Amino acid sequence: MRIVGLTGGISSGKSTVSNLFKSHDIPVVDADIVARDVLKKGAGGYKRVVAAFGEDILQANGEVNRPKLGQIVFSDPGKRQLLNRLLAPFISSGIFWEILKLWLKGCKVIVLDIPLLFEARMDKWTKPIVVVWVDTETQLQRLMARDRINEEDARNRTNAQMALDLKRSKADIVIDNSGTLEDLEEQFQKVLVQVTKPLTWTEFWLSRQGAFSALASIIIGVVAGKNVLSKL
Repeated sequence: MRIVGLTGGISSGKSTVSNLFKSHDIPVVDADIVARDVLKKGAGGYKRVVAAFGEDILQANGEVNRPKLGQIVFSDPGKRQLLNRLLAPFISSGIFWEILKLWLKGCKVIVLDIPLLFEARMDKWTKPIVVVWVDTETQLQRLMARDRINEEDARNRTNAQMALDLKRSKADIVIDNSGTLEDLEEQFQKVLVQVTKPLTWTEFWLSRQGAFSALASIIIGVVAGKNVLSKL
């Protein structure tokens, strides 16, 4: 199996690229969706976060008020690190199970869409790594327009993440999303060719087909060995 790492920054266009992969029938494991699930009422992550941040972060129905929690952690690096530590084990296990389900289905190429790919050190499990990059000013303008926030809040949110320039330096493939949607789609087509090329031998043996082939080879070897021994 080939696990493609997809990351970027807030308002960089990563979600747009993720949707392009989906539209080409490439399964995507979305860490943001996994994170939302572990924060649902009654989930393990929910219990830890409420215990740490108090019931003031809850809505009337008992669910976490995500915008309020986001406002708290984006303005306080210590609380943001605490939230990441609390949720990391639940998000990691959730991602693992999603990948396992796709492996059992026989998927040869999947995309792991995770904003904190490098911070969570999950980049070592993905190859190639695709970074959706945008220049700082464009990123800020898009974020302010999207979330209807002022420049200070926008900078707090972008500064809370690893700089896009640093992520770009760690990438195998960079998609520059500073231009138009048409420019982005044109770059994506080239990326699509790269990530869907035939699996390497290592990737093949890590796929379900490769595992079954290895198991079949072992069984055939054992049976053949028994037949040889029975003739001695």
